[in-house]
Amino acid sequence: MAQATLKGNPITLVGPELKAGDKAPDFTVNKNLLETASLSDYAGKVKLISVVPSLDTGVCDAQTRRFNEEAAKLGDNVVILTISNDLPFAQSRWCGAAGIDKVITLSDYKHHSFGKAYGVLIQELHLLMRSIFVIDANDTIQYVEYLGEMTDHPNYEAAVDAVKKLV
Repeated sequence: MAQATLKGNPITLVGPELKAGDKAPDFTVNKNLLETASLSDYAGKVKLISVVPSLDTGVCDAQTRRFNEEAAKLGDNVVILTISNDLPFAQSRWCGAAGIDKVITLSDYKHHSFGKAYGVLIQELHLLMRSIFVIDANDTIQYVEYLGEMTDHPNYEAAVDAVKKLV
C-alpha cells in the first residue's frame, strides 16, 4: 500500500490497494444498528463511493456536501455512498442537520469489512482513509483515488467525470 499520512505523520492502511479494472470487492456495512447493506444492494447502478474518516470534521463535511450536490445532476442510474466508521445514528443526525438527502451514508464501524476489502482501514485509528471509488454497473472499478494525506480534499471533478463517462 502507498504511504499515507495524517498531518504529515505516517499511518498504516490495512488491505489491498485496488486499481481501475479490478473487480469491486463485496463488503457488508451497516445502514443502521440492525440493518446491513452490501455491494449487491446497488447492483446495476453506477456507484460513487466517497470514503471519509468522520462526518464531523471539516473536510469530510465538505466532501459529503459536494457529492450530495452532484448527486442531483447525475441521474437515477447513479448512487453515491458515503462510508465512514461513524456510528449509524451519528451519521443520521449529521445528515439531518446538514440537509443531506441524496447521498446514502453507511457505517463500517462493526466489522471493518469495507475498510479491509478496499485497503482504507487505518490500523492505528480504526477510521477509514479518505478515498474515492467509482464502480460501473457490472461492479468493475473504473476510477480510484487514495489520498496520501488524510486532511486533503479529493479531486471532485475527476470523480464526477468518471461517473459521467459511465452513464
